[in-house]
Amino acid sequence: MLMRTDPFRELDRLTQQFFGPDGTLARPSAMPLDAWREGETFIVEFDLPGMSRDSIDLDVERNVVTVKAERPPRDQSTEMLAAERPRGVFSRQLVLGENLDTSRIEASYDNGVLTMRIPVAEQAKPRKISINGASEKQAINA
Repeated sequence: MLMRTDPFRELDRLTQQFFGPDGTLARPSAMPLDAWREGETFIVEFDLPGMSRDSIDLDVERNVVTVKAERPPRDQSTEMLAAERPRGVFSRQLVLGENLDTSRIEASYDNGVLTMRIPVAEQAKPRKISINGASEKQAINA
């Protein structure tokens, strides 16, 4: 098979990856997530396909969760025919409400999905408050 060489093809491909096909600055590769509440637990799922569990780092500082993952670059000697999957370090921060217990976060990674389960803090759970009657108030003032 005979191919016509184009010295600017690789430059064009890199430019489109950085700026996007329409010439505007492309959105950086992100970790898409879903988040929802099931009863007393807040659940967050991050899509991290092709990442090894060992390359994922999960940190919590106060109410901010930081997820970092790395998909290492290919060997420079490899001649790529198509390179559409982003590589490198990915990072995303998630600010959690004060009503969540960050000290009890559980995380699991299965089939390219990182799942975090964050329980609602005890002080944020609904509770009953007893109401004193008027006769009890008079007894205290007497």
